[in-house]
Amino acid sequence: MAFLTDTQLKEMGFKKLGKQVKISDKASLYNCDQLSIGDNSRIDDFCVISGKVTLGRNVHIAIFSNVAGGESGVTMEDFSGLAYGCQVFTQSDDYSGKTLTNPTVPSAYKTETKSPVHIGRHVIIGTNSIVLPGVNLAEGCSVGAMTMVTKSTEAWGIYFGIPAKRIKNRSRDLLDLEAEYLASEKD
Repeated sequence: MAFLTDTQLKEMGFKKLGKQVKISDKASLYNCDQLSIGDNSRIDDFCVISGKVTLGRNVHIAIFSNVAGGESGVTMEDFSGLAYGCQVFTQSDDYSGKTLTNPTVPSAYKTETKSPVHIGRHVIIGTNSIVLPGVNLAEGCSVGAMTMVTKSTEAWGIYFGIPAKRIKNRSRDLLDLEAEYLASEKD
């Protein structure tokens, strides 16, 4: 995978750009002035990142993922990640047929849900999962592959299904590894 150079990244006009950030030269980033990226974060090939988006440190967005921050914004906290083909949306049309839909229609003729998405520390979202507007994925959650997250979660749970349901607790052992990793950076 080929990554943009530090010079190319600096020229993109990010709101904030951390150290050791890696962004594929095949990723599409829009509204860079609204995009904040923390240290050691990575965005892979064929990802689309748009709107208001804040990525913490050590965040990974895998190939073919879409993060549509829109006006409301997506926040991904430290050590969170999206596996291949994930979709995160902060806005959605009304699909009931009561209004028109799609971005070619003036807003007077449609109804949209617009609400921020928050992805907490150490949240991992499995391949081809979807996160809908207004969802808060609490710290430490893991979301299984092909899951649709329509409601906020409770911390340190493993969620799976359509719609997502908590199936068991997730271990917090990784917090010891995080502390060890962060301490090693200070050496």
